[in-house]
Amino acid sequence: MPADTAAIAARARQTGRLGIDTEFMGEGRYRPLLCLVQVVTLDDDGESDITVLDPLDGEGFDHGPLAEVLADPAVQIVFHAGRQDVAILRRCWDTTITNIFDTQIAAGFAGLRAQLGYEPLLNEILGVRLQKSASFTKWDARPLSDEQVAYAREDVLHILQLADELQDRLRQMGRLEWAIQECRFLETISDDRDVDALFERLPRVAGLDPGVRAIARELVAWREETARETDRPVSSVLQDAALVEIAKRKPRTMERLTQIRGLHEGTLRRRGKAIIDAVERGRDLPGIPSESERGPAPNADDAPLIALGESLVRTRAMEAEVAYELLAARADLQKIVVAVRDGLPEPEVRTLEGWRREVVGAELLALLRGERSLRVGPDRRIRVSQESNGCVS
Repeated sequence: MPADTAAIAARARQTGRLGIDTEFMGEGRYRPLLCLVQVVTLDDDGESDITVLDPLDGEGFDHGPLAEVLADPAVQIVFHAGRQDVAILRRCWDTTITNIFDTQIAAGFAGLRAQLGYEPLLNEILGVRLQKSASFTKWDARPLSDEQVAYAREDVLHILQLADELQDRLRQMGRLEWAIQECRFLETISDDRDVDALFERLPRVAGLDPGVRAIARELVAWREETARETDRPVSSVLQDAALVEIAKRKPRTMERLTQIRGLHEGTLRRRGKAIIDAVERGRDLPGIPSESERGPAPNADDAPLIALGESLVRTRAMEAEVAYELLAARADLQKIVVAVRDGLPEPEVRTLEGWRREVVGAELLALLRGERSLRVGPDRRIRVSQESNGCVS
């Protein structure tokens, strides 16, 4: 019989917590298919009460009560590595998801490495080992085997206890609010595909003239619509390289289209006319100029400064017991170095915002301005010194 999702939702509100995970299939589809949803609450004895919900079951279930709980800021929603789960649930259940606590993100603030998988994290924190025997399985096939259901249940069996332990550790370290703040970005995650963003990511598209860019953008829009309608990966409709070449050559006939490399006979047969029609529509559109302001170009002389900045960031990350990857990426450091080098305003990068600025961002700016220096101490660790004369000797 269908699960009583209203009762699950009521229990989540009563306890203020809901653990959740999904199983999905993305292969051969435009966007992933939601195949299973596993939810867990705690019963009166503090034990995990798990329900496996099957969106593909003919009888189905009413996801409405759970969708409302996901959007309820009074209920903490616990995921592990929940980026894809959030995107799929937002789309399939037409809901928002708030008050997220992601155990993978939290682990990075608790002195553990970033991107730590669920199994090793459980073993590290709770000493629990899972029997993951059905990880690579066809979740869209029915009926599900007992092994598949057992695997799905394991994915949430300990997640609330894991979250409790991580939160206790982070509270003692004074890092809990940092982790919660970092989890907030997950509320905005979506698997919607923006045509303009996809167009700008085409290979070498920035160097094309405005008229060709307009055709390329129209081809991207056509490809997205075709992939969505047929529920196929966009790459199976038309590869990026072939799309750009079509835009450059602007074929008006099938004969000209067949001369372009990278187009399979099946694509020409099924979609050749539609491609030519998209090219014609693109011809009639206003040209799309390349972005005129892409920021200052990187300089080879910046490499030592980026490496110096990375040394400081890694040092402060180790001291704060925060995963380095949570503080900065190389692209962040490059933007900061370029801005200081050219006397530009501070770039909008995460390293210079919020808690990251407190940990290392402000000090990184001072280092690049010559107000700090690095040296190796007797314990072979990096030491940071303040420069009294405003320059580095």
